Parts: sequence; C-alpha cells; structure tokens
Amino acid sequence: MDSFDLIVIGAGPGGYVCAFRAAQLGLKVALIDKRATLGGTCLNVGCIPSKALLHSSEHYAFAKTHAAAHGIKVGSVELDLATFLKRKDEVVAKNVGGLAMLAKARKVTVITGSAAFKSASVLTVAASTGAATEITAKNIVIATGSAPVELPFMKFDGTTVVSSDQAIAFSEVPKKLVVVGGGAIGLELGSVWSRLGSEVTVVEFLPKIIATYDDDIVRNFTRMLTKQGLKIETGAKVTGFASGVLTAERDGQKLEFPADKVLVAVGRRPFTDGLGLEKAGVQLDEKKRVKVDAHLKTSVAGIWAIGDAIAGPMLAHKAEEDGAAVAEWIVGKAGHVNWDLVPAIVYTEPEVASVGLGEDAAKAANRAVNIGKFNFAANGRAIAADTTDGYVKIIADAKTDRILGAQILGHGAGELISEVVTHMEYGGSAEDLGRTIHAHPTMSEAIKEAGLAVSKSAIHAL
Repeated sequence: MDSFDLIVIGAGPGGYVCAFRAAQLGLKVALIDKRATLGGTCLNVGCIPSKALLHSSEHYAFAKTHAAAHGIKVGSVELDLATFLKRKDEVVAKNVGGLAMLAKARKVTVITGSAAFKSASVLTVAASTGAATEITAKNIVIATGSAPVELPFMKFDGTTVVSSDQAIAFSEVPKKLVVVGGGAIGLELGSVWSRLGSEVTVVEFLPKIIATYDDDIVRNFTRMLTKQGLKIETGAKVTGFASGVLTAERDGQKLEFPADKVLVAVGRRPFTDGLGLEKAGVQLDEKKRVKVDAHLKTSVAGIWAIGDAIAGPMLAHKAEEDGAAVAEWIVGKAGHVNWDLVPAIVYTEPEVASVGLGEDAAKAANRAVNIGKFNFAANGRAIAADTTDGYVKIIADAKTDRILGAQILGHGAGELISEVVTHMEYGGSAEDLGRTIHAHPTMSEAIKEAGLAVSKSAIHAL
C-alpha cells in the first residue's frame, strides 16, 4: 500500500493549490480526482470556460451592435458557433495542461479515480476500469467541491433541462432560453446566449436578482441587463416544465414561459457523495457540509476539509486560500485566511463586484456608516472606452473611517475590487484609499474618487 504525508481528494482550485503548496513545503503528496484532467469543476466546466464564452460573446456583440459607432465597418456579422465553442475548449485545455505540468514539476502523484474512505487513514481509489487500489496518509484533505442543485420536480435531463455543465456547450443557439435563478451563474450564461441571439428570460424566486447586493446596485444592474435584451422576472416561484413551457406563480397568478432550453442555476450543494465519510467518522452539519473548526480540521484527527465542501462562500479563490492555509498548518506554519474579505463577482458586462459589508446590511445592523459614491460617467478613461455605466460605492465606519465594504457596478469591476480588498486587509480607511495615487487616465481612479467621496472630498464630482 502506497503511503503519503498528504492525500488531497479533489483537484479543483482548492485541492490542487493545497497539494502544490504542501509539495513546496516538502511533503510527499497524492492528488486524486475522478477527471483525467486537473482543475475540477472550475477549470473544466465552470469558471474558465464560462469566462471564455463571455469574452467571445462580448466581441460578437461589439462587432454587431457597437463597432459602427467607433468608425469600424465590418459588414455582415455572422456567428460560427463551432469555432466559438472550439476556442472555449482550447482555453480549457491550455489551463488544465498547465496544471498537469505544475503537478509533475512539484512531484505530486496524480491519481485518476473515485476515492472513498475505508478508515480514517486509508482510502480506496476505484479507477474507471473497475480496478481498485488502497493508499494511506498521515493527513487527508477533503476538497471535493460542489454540484449543481437540482429541483426535485424538474430534474436535469442533460438536454432540455440542464445545469451549467451543459449550458456551456449547446450545439445551437436556443431560440428561447429560460434561466431559473438570478445569481451569478445564471446571469453570466444567460448573457452569453442572449448576445448570440437567444431570447433569454431569467426567473428568480426572490424579489431581486443577485440578492446579496445593495438595492441600488441591483436596481441599476437590472435596468442595464434589460436594456441588453434579457427579461428579468422576480418574485416568481417555478412550478414545473412540460411541453416546452416553464410555469411559475407570482402573487397567486400563473406565469408561463415558452422555452427550448431551461438552465437551472439555483445554487450548488457540497459534493461528498460516495466518499464514505461515515467509515472515517467525519461529521456533517445540517446542510450536509463537512464540519470543520477554525483551522479547517474535521471531527477526526488528520482529516481536513476545504472549499465548497464546507460552510462559506462557494468560490474558487476562497477554496484556494483554504487549501494553502491547510498545507501550511499541516507543517506547523501560520496559515492565514481572512474569510471576511472574500470578494464576489458577477462576470456580466458590466460586471458587479463586492467585498465586506454592504450599505443595506450596515444600516440593517444599525451601523453608523458614511458612503462614498463615484460614477464612471465622470471618469475620463470610461468615457474614452465607452464604459460609463455604473459606479463605485465605498462603505466606511462613521467614527473611524475604516473601510467596511465596497460594491462596484461597471466594466472591469472584478479587477477593480481587488484594490479595496487590499486596503481592507490591513485595516485601511477611506482616506487612505483616497490619498493613494492612481494612474491617469484609468478606470481605477473611480475607486480613489469614491474613497474621497466618503468625506465629501471627491475632486471630479459635484
């Protein structure tokens, strides 16, 4: 039986980062995944392919509807869907290929198969051929990620009622696509197919889409998406799908939405299926997430859990930080994760990004805050780039001026939010943000101006 210092189950962003960091620290590491390629859901069928599709679809939309205004004559614009999807596949292949090279360079033993606990220190790994082997380790990390939530009355069939796994690879553009769920995944993929010509309707049970964001952000974002052609139906409870029609209810009235495809994107669930956690004695919480302490240790000594398998935001970058910290804790180093500062991003156009406490949440908690806002419409680079939609909002403590959070609606918001996260990591104030020199002309100047606006000192705003 092969023996390791560390075995990581799951090769997604959390798992492979944990394995690579542990190898850097001198541990003998095995990394197990059911897929033949590393990267998990994120790199294979999630974050990376969806961003490739978003990027390509933005090029298509620009050529079709915006190029002429820039003095660019392109003639007839046609979609070659096969090439469109091929590029997405090439992007995925390049990313997962890079991980394979890194694993080899770090001497991480990669095992393809399904792992299950035989005991607290022994795993059985079943290959697709049916052959099984046993391996053991002093430490085992559960990094098995998550799976799409399925509606019990409208199960995935992989063809018409689909998850995001299939919605990144439709063989043709649906005439009518209904997206169930107004979160990041649904809005991103809905945007892709809308740009390509599909009539997209988003049906959300809650009163607003991207429900964790402030009302003013959501209101403006909804308006922008509607202007782009998406139909947004909120406060609607889906009741079923039959004969090409999705049904829902709102305020006692029945709603009907014809659909060629239905993308169900109502969330994800921790994936621990078939792991045999009971044989190891690992406990789950009421939501079937693996229970862990403040150092991500499970109820069993030597077994750890990270990422989507435990409580917290189901985001790749959060999982990565978990994985690196666990590797460091295992060897006695001081791993660090600030779970209060995990940024969240919706990669539509414009993007929406946030970190920390929102304005609405602060007021609901009776926190005394000052708010600084700055519109991209007053930003020189945004005007030049035709990306003036949206604004930056900084939330700061009224007494100390310490930044409590930020929300950004605008082009490149996902890139811009990182600066705010950095200032918050060291306890920076809105004044610190406003006094940091920003290159001109850049979109990032809106961050500086919003920081200044907290004290009503913005230079380029009335």
